[in-house]
Amino acid sequence: MKFSCFASLFILISCFVLQTDALMTCGASQFQCGQGRCITVRWVCDGTDDCGDGTDELPGTCATKTCKPTEFSCAGRQNQCIPSVWRCDGQADCENGADEERCVAKQCTMSEFRCGNGQCVSLSFVCDDEADCEDGSDEDSCPPVTCNSASFQCNNTVCLPRLWVCDGDDDCADGSDEWPENCGTKTPPSAPTYRCSSLEWRCGSGECIHVNWKCDGGADCLDQSDEADCVRPTCRPDEFECGDGTCIHGSHQCDYHYDCRDMSDEMGCVNVTRCEGPTMFKCHSGECISMEKVCNKQRDCRDWSDEPLRECYSNECLYSNGGCSHICKDLKIGYECLCPPGFSLSDEKHCEDIDECANAETCSQICINQLGSYKCECEEGYQVDPATKACKAIGTVAYLFFTNRHEVRKMTLDKSEYARVIPRLKSVVALDMNMATKEIYWSDISQKKIYRVLMDSADDAANHHVVIGNDIDAPEGIAFDWIHGNLYWTDGIRRTVSVVTADGSRRKTLFHRDLSKPRAIVVDPHSNFLYWTDWGNPAKIEKAGLNGGDRTALITDNIEWPNGMAIDLLNQRLYWVDSKLHTLSSIDVQGGGRRTLIMNEHQLSHPLGITVFEEKVFWTDVIKSAILSANRLTGEDIVPVAEHLSSPEGIILFHNLKQPAGRDWCQVSNAGCEFMCLAAPQVGRHPPKYTCVCPDDMMLARDMRTCVPAVPTTASAEQLHIPTTTPRLTLVLPIPTATPRLTPVLSRTTVQTTARTTTKTNERTTARTIARTMARPRVRTSTQRMPPVITNIYKSAPHTTIPPLITTTDARATSPAAVSASRTTSVGLYIIFPLTIVILLGGFVWLLWRTYKMNSVKTMYFHNPVYQRTTEDRVHIWRRHSSEGYSYPKRQAVRLEEETENPTFAEN
Repeated sequence: MKFSCFASLFILISCFVLQTDALMTCGASQFQCGQGRCITVRWVCDGTDDCGDGTDELPGTCATKTCKPTEFSCAGRQNQCIPSVWRCDGQADCENGADEERCVAKQCTMSEFRCGNGQCVSLSFVCDDEADCEDGSDEDSCPPVTCNSASFQCNNTVCLPRLWVCDGDDDCADGSDEWPENCGTKTPPSAPTYRCSSLEWRCGSGECIHVNWKCDGGADCLDQSDEADCVRPTCRPDEFECGDGTCIHGSHQCDYHYDCRDMSDEMGCVNVTRCEGPTMFKCHSGECISMEKVCNKQRDCRDWSDEPLRECYSNECLYSNGGCSHICKDLKIGYECLCPPGFSLSDEKHCEDIDECANAETCSQICINQLGSYKCECEEGYQVDPATKACKAIGTVAYLFFTNRHEVRKMTLDKSEYARVIPRLKSVVALDMNMATKEIYWSDISQKKIYRVLMDSADDAANHHVVIGNDIDAPEGIAFDWIHGNLYWTDGIRRTVSVVTADGSRRKTLFHRDLSKPRAIVVDPHSNFLYWTDWGNPAKIEKAGLNGGDRTALITDNIEWPNGMAIDLLNQRLYWVDSKLHTLSSIDVQGGGRRTLIMNEHQLSHPLGITVFEEKVFWTDVIKSAILSANRLTGEDIVPVAEHLSSPEGIILFHNLKQPAGRDWCQVSNAGCEFMCLAAPQVGRHPPKYTCVCPDDMMLARDMRTCVPAVPTTASAEQLHIPTTTPRLTLVLPIPTATPRLTPVLSRTTVQTTARTTTKTNERTTARTIARTMARPRVRTSTQRMPPVITNIYKSAPHTTIPPLITTTDARATSPAAVSASRTTSVGLYIIFPLTIVILLGGFVWLLWRTYKMNSVKTMYFHNPVYQRTTEDRVHIWRRHSSEGYSYPKRQAVRLEEETENPTFAEN
């Protein structure tokens, strides 16, 4: 009866499910497969059977597919749709190439020159001794170059502003602007050069490199002077010579460990003892023979393991498929289980689905794992390119902006447009942009300044605005925070990482400790982190919050000269180039998943700048005087983008998707910071959105928003100059050794400090000073409010002693350290006091229970050794549960003879 009821219920449920599937309808953005399954319309006619029954790829299905008004129909069998902006963009996006057919040649503007191949370049590039057209037509039939009266003509015919002549900088490529014959009686000013440290070596071209890079086999100086007049070491016959000329013991070659700095000891290694593959068979006795010799009725292995009688000519797959879950393949000896595409063996016989999405190279952006397959999707603003199957951006035209020593240039990715943006610069190195407002920021290493200008008016020097013009020496890396409107930069000489508002009105040094040679810097204003490279000793890549908090090192090993760095916001990965190791690598923003994409001394001779967009990574190379690109996932397809440049360094990519919009909490919540509001890193469940900061010579007050002057307390007896609104006083105080710290000076409150000094003459001296916290001396602070009083300090004579200072301050003048200590003590009391009460109560309850048990049980101890071994030496007397009142334990024999002699033991 019960079984029939369950069967009827099962039938009803099955009918309901079938009816539901039959009536199931797909959404407006979905396609219904033949078996009723719904898939997104983006997967229809994309060349992949996503339904499983092929209905999404049928010719009739593709013929009925319609494109949106903003899309272009590729027609053909699959009738694919692509964005209209991809039409005639120089790259075939349709599989049949229909989007690049019947395209009208691009019209060059009045300020451009049409190359022979139809490319448009700036008129200023014509006849400048640099082939800017791919066919070189911009340098054909050029007349002799003549410079105007306000310019100087270099020995290589290049024209430079006359103000740059004899200024101590070699602005001409051949240095002719600084030759004595051109300077005449004018003495070139000695340019302020950075003095190399004792651990550095100065190149002939002026830069400083690590001293151990001298004569190491790799040219690190731009003029290669570090490898001049070097004696190459000769390796012994039992040694291996690395690619850089160093020697290692021969046993270290091909030992699966990199012993050479260039990793050449592990290149081209083949394990000759390996016997693998379907064409090889390894005998049980150790030999390796061809599979053709197996089961040929001849002994080819010493132990006859190639001729087993039971296994030769036996097909195990005929019986239960050999136990394989999917495919069974018979072999000459035995069999093997195989899996269909998209599956792999979990053990020797069973297949399981492969998670292709675990491999970062599978998809460029979003990977969807499916049973036996996978699907690639794109983030918002991107669409899968039918031809390349990669994600391609939708929106504005993408431009590469890059520095070229004396100018900033831009170029489209298809090279159809190539123009000069900012001309006549002294020595531009770093570059970034605010793409929403089209503002360009750049740093000039010669002028020691950071500038900004609107893109549309960048060619006029009168529109250039100085953002940072003082207290800066080597701004080799800059990064603009487009959400919060701040600019971050590194200074390799001052060894600092700093931030400034977009207009340059307020600046703050974030890091000045544990920095040696900071260079490249990038920001992520969505998670509120910044990242920078440091090629000092030791070299590293670090990460910290935009407000200077949560600093940590991401890379500290296998890194030498990290020059350029870029961030891929969509995939949360960092890319950097190493000019010493000649590598291009990537890592996720948490410090995991490190991968070396390119290791090539020819293609990465001396890379400096790097940027990422779509599927490509672009970098500048100062030795090759070019810009190159490669696939950012595999490192393959290395091609030059621009050549014949002059010291290209900084590079960025301009596109509206490169800087996605975000929320500026400093503006939303009206932060109320007196000086600067900086975004806080988003770490944990409920992190702060921002924090206030003060100038370098000030500190936050107790409200953590306003700023107060900060005074460093010295570590020894020295003069302390205290800034104050009252006349400046100089105090000479013997202070015990302590770690310097900053103490807020409150102008509203003064504190009375009395020190008694006993001398031979009992002299007393009184002086006024501002309230301050001394290091080490014992200070007693009162938290009650008191009227302002005057501070008295007695000047000590030689051989005198100062007793501990007794200070009474207003509660509002309490130092942050004291407030923190008080809060810590209070929290400790709130935790310890209840815990103590609980322990005492628990102990009291235990004592009551123990007393009760002792009163309920009486114990009698026996000193007879017989009872001590067998009865635990005690007799229990019960009050209620026994009418006998007590019970003795049974007697037990100590010897076997005693048991036979005494019958009492037998009775027991």
